[in-house]
Amino acid sequence: MSTSPPPESVTYRIRHTTRYRYTDMVAIAHNEARLTPRDGPQQRAHSTRFVVDPAPSFMVREQDYFGNWVNLFAFEEPHHEFSLTAHSEVTVSARALPELVSTVPWEQAVTDTLDPAQPEQLEALQYGMASPHVQWSPALHDYAAESFAAGRPLLEGAFELTQRIHDDFAYVPGVTSIATPVSKVFEARRGVCQDFAHLQLACLRALGLPARYVSGYLLTEPPPGQKKLVGADASHAWVSVYCPGHGFVDMDPTNDTLVGTDHTTLAWGRDFADVSPLKGVVLGGGSHTIDVAVDVTPTQTAQQQQQQQQ
Repeated sequence: MSTSPPPESVTYRIRHTTRYRYTDMVAIAHNEARLTPRDGPQQRAHSTRFVVDPAPSFMVREQDYFGNWVNLFAFEEPHHEFSLTAHSEVTVSARALPELVSTVPWEQAVTDTLDPAQPEQLEALQYGMASPHVQWSPALHDYAAESFAAGRPLLEGAFELTQRIHDDFAYVPGVTSIATPVSKVFEARRGVCQDFAHLQLACLRALGLPARYVSGYLLTEPPPGQKKLVGADASHAWVSVYCPGHGFVDMDPTNDTLVGTDHTTLAWGRDFADVSPLKGVVLGGGSHTIDVAVDVTPTQTAQQQQQQQQ
């Protein structure tokens, strides 16, 4: 099976709006947002602009341990609600992937990752351990092992696991929360993208295979004959499997696919706790509601740009 896509790049404009409304007055709030797309071999982040209402007392940008961009901001005046909109422009390029069957046997990948003399493998090792939202069990180990017979090429087995999760689990919003353990998702066979990403991470790590959690966006298309609704897109999550000799390779269990130019990467880490798009600490506020609206709009492909220049 060849997985090398045709060379192509797509430029997107992304608008991500989050609005918090509180039942009581908030006296002070400190927040952090991971809403700036990353730069990398397959992605070029052109710009990100934040619009915050009310205006924060300050906003600064820094990188976290994993290299994700984090905007820290605070409200030091009382307020009942606030909104944050991130406007980004980013170009995503297709990656030429190896033949899945030509990658190293999965057992060798486990052994290679344990070699401290190799900096790349040592960096990957941190994604092979348990983390707050990724705890494995004998049941998860056995489920994963069905895709990893002795000597099977790593990426072939990992992609079969991606396909099995897609086939065996139903996408049902509202039945889980970020606090739902992987074990409960595995029992219920229902959840959403972050659940399936955590599940696949737990399966891979149970076998000693490093993989990281990736947050970002997925371009969605409306049903045939219908217009795309404003704000109808959403944040998305998938996994990135470490393969010696090829680096990290992204797979999407929610959509049964290898990640391509439809996916835009925001951040990565061990699990959702490392990459939450927006979180913070407030004094006061009572209960609250959250509204999120996301729009992912392709502007031009590289081929279209070339045609215009000719």
